[in-house]
Amino acid sequence: MSDDLVQDTFMRTWRYLAKEGKIDVMKSFLYHILNNLIVDEYRRRKNTSLDVLLQKGYEPSIDPRERLINVLDGKAALLLIARLPVKYQKVMRMRYVQNLNLKEMSLITGESKNTIAVQLHRGLEKLKILYTHD
Repeated sequence: MSDDLVQDTFMRTWRYLAKEGKIDVMKSFLYHILNNLIVDEYRRRKNTSLDVLLQKGYEPSIDPRERLINVLDGKAALLLIARLPVKYQKVMRMRYVQNLNLKEMSLITGESKNTIAVQLHRGLEKLKILYTHD
């Protein structure tokens, strides 16, 4: 496809020159034409919906091993959170177990969002150290 786009770029440039068009900077002109052709090609391409693919018989494969690895890693991380200092445990659980944002955590703890962000960052660094050592 790239060869076709480049060839089309040179053909369009040749036609423009044949019609006595004036080009100040050839490199810029070629780049402009090629860029427009790429955009046109991208817009022309139609995305196929999942429903159409399923009707045609496509069956997406689901690999349970990856999900299992993620679950086990998550459980290991939760066990490691318990080994952190208490102030980091609290914010790490709120952020990664309860999925709270900084504003919600700030309202619950009464601390500023900046303080909580610093505690999260430091807690995460300590968690990474614990994770790599275990």
